[in-house]
Amino acid sequence: MSNPFAAVAITKHGVEMVRNLGANFPGTDVYYMSKFERGDEQERGIQLFEGSVKLILPDLFKQYNGIILFISLGAVVRMIAPILVDKKVDPAVVVIDDRGEHVISVLSGHLGGANELTRHVAAVLGARAVITTASDVQGTIPVDMFGRELGWVVDSFDKATPVSAAVVNEEPVALIQETGEQNWWRYDKPVPGHIKVYASTAEALQEPFNAALVVSDRLLEPEEEEQLLSNGVLYRPKSLVLGIGCNRGTALEELEAGVLDTLQELRLSVKSVRNIATIDLKKDEEGLLALCAKYGWELVTYTPSELNTVQLPNPSETVFKYTGAYGVSEPSALLSSGADHWLLEKKKSGNMTLSVARVSYD
Repeated sequence: MSNPFAAVAITKHGVEMVRNLGANFPGTDVYYMSKFERGDEQERGIQLFEGSVKLILPDLFKQYNGIILFISLGAVVRMIAPILVDKKVDPAVVVIDDRGEHVISVLSGHLGGANELTRHVAAVLGARAVITTASDVQGTIPVDMFGRELGWVVDSFDKATPVSAAVVNEEPVALIQETGEQNWWRYDKPVPGHIKVYASTAEALQEPFNAALVVSDRLLEPEEEEQLLSNGVLYRPKSLVLGIGCNRGTALEELEAGVLDTLQELRLSVKSVRNIATIDLKKDEEGLLALCAKYGWELVTYTPSELNTVQLPNPSETVFKYTGAYGVSEPSALLSSGADHWLLEKKKSGNMTLSVARVSYD
């Protein structure tokens, strides 16, 4: 799949609009019935099909992130019903009427990105975006998408539906943010009064609430999980930086075990790791590159002179002799995170040295 979206038309008016959309909305593959062939389809990369559009929909569902259909809403509902799987995997589905007046978000509004796709397509066509998701209509927090544009990941999704209901029904909701970006509110109005923001779980647990949104890089204690996640959702911001120094040729398995064991000891979530930082001598270190590839982390490197700008409580003459820097894991963690202290200054284990710092959001 070269493009993320497929746009499909089955009427004369629909073909005019879908050709226009294909030309003006990047990332869109255009499909329409062969009886409307113009002769320029091959050069424009347009796909023609015979028979009912129902026959090609299962393949489009597998191939694309978003499906844009110039077909009536009722017909679309009947056609897609048998091929739906789950909101976590189904593509976004958007429907446009035959006059091009309304662009309607039909399926996977949040997780699949249909609401965002609807707004973009409506802007291209000069149409009205029709979005019925309660959180969007009310201008409040979309529980299943909260922080996604900031890189946050959901660590407990089981209670997303009842928590969403509490948010849109204006029940008392505790939003606990222990770390992560502060600019998560995206509306030009105050946060609704029924959503109270707390800086810690301890603070929140002093007051009553019906649902909780917890933003933390900590592994919650059992009693916290019981009290907060019985009707709560846990989000992991990318708030941790791992500074790593290692001997040449250190295996992925040793590096991974050292990281996971240390994070467990610190009661921190591996899902909140943003990146690994190290000296530029290690930019081609196979074990580090493999670890980053496995977890989707970036490898950030610094020169010895950059690392030496950080004052270390325990500079190493031995490390300086071999690298030109008085430390690797400790200064790289601080430089990359922007922090002024470590959660873990330095831990040496086997062939690796590990430091952990929390990203500064000031």
